[in-house]
Amino acid sequence: MSPPRATRNRHPSRRAGGRVPARPRAEPTGLVLPKDTDTVEVRLGERAVRLTNLRKLFWPDLGITKRDLLQYYADVAPSLLPHLRDRAMVMKRYPNGAAGEFFFMKRAPTPRPDWIELCSIEHESGNVIDFPMIQDLPSLLWVVNLGCIDLNEWYARCDDVDRPDYVHFDLDPVKGAPEVPFARVRETALIVRDGLEALGMPSFAKTTGSRGIHVYVPIVRGPTQRDVWSFAKRFAQSLEALQPRLITAEYVISKRPAGHVLVDYNQNAWGRTLASVYSVRPHPRAAVSTPVTWREVDRAVAIEDFRIDNVPARVRKLGDLWAPLLAPKGRFRLDRYL
Repeated sequence: MSPPRATRNRHPSRRAGGRVPARPRAEPTGLVLPKDTDTVEVRLGERAVRLTNLRKLFWPDLGITKRDLLQYYADVAPSLLPHLRDRAMVMKRYPNGAAGEFFFMKRAPTPRPDWIELCSIEHESGNVIDFPMIQDLPSLLWVVNLGCIDLNEWYARCDDVDRPDYVHFDLDPVKGAPEVPFARVRETALIVRDGLEALGMPSFAKTTGSRGIHVYVPIVRGPTQRDVWSFAKRFAQSLEALQPRLITAEYVISKRPAGHVLVDYNQNAWGRTLASVYSVRPHPRAAVSTPVTWREVDRAVAIEDFRIDNVPARVRKLGDLWAPLLAPKGRFRLDRYL
């Protein structure tokens, strides 16, 4: 397979691989959406976004509306946007809310505003898909207004979609009986951290907002996606060998042992996505994929601790705990282990 190609549409003078400054405590947007209307046009600078069905219940049991979802994303946008910029976005749309049917959509729909930037990626089949990118608050609101509860961006940037700047691990309890308590997921996360630390690799954790924990390592871009995936596979399998009663790295779902925690390396495969940092999830409590400190992981943090109603205040207080993943310094040279 030849390396996939990507081109970036709209505003070509802006450099997709440019340096993104880390801003631990970004200024709030100040945007407040109305609660007493179904449709509103929000003007942000020279751009206008039409938001619809604002009073539609997305979490009926919690009384959370589509407006509340949009307001949440506006509130966390200053910390969220640097993690999304210049990355293709796979849209997962929930037109009838968190408990309703959903569908995936890769191509940016038409009609759309002419200021939505696209990342055009050629796949192995030769098919070119125009993914939208979330570059600013208007484009963030536009994507969420499509019914996207969570945000799923590529972990390689559009200027080189075959060279990631992260390696990550999705720690997920294996479904089935016995049910895996979240304490075992936290235990696995600490083992992953210690294993990475033994290799000299910095790591950062966040709750998935669903059932598990994501662990990310910022790397210097250079190794191909295939190389990153290969490293992640070897690392996960080594942990499985060390902790066979707790951890599995089994690729085949039917072969995964019940009662174990999956260290999923395959999310590093080309074109795969994970829910982004600060993503709301279609969880019964409207949980959010939230950065956590390793001390919090060690002290019995839970998925339901971080929700749409309390994460904005946490971000205002603590800043962006994942700001180091945006910084050019402190990134690990993965080619040392390739």
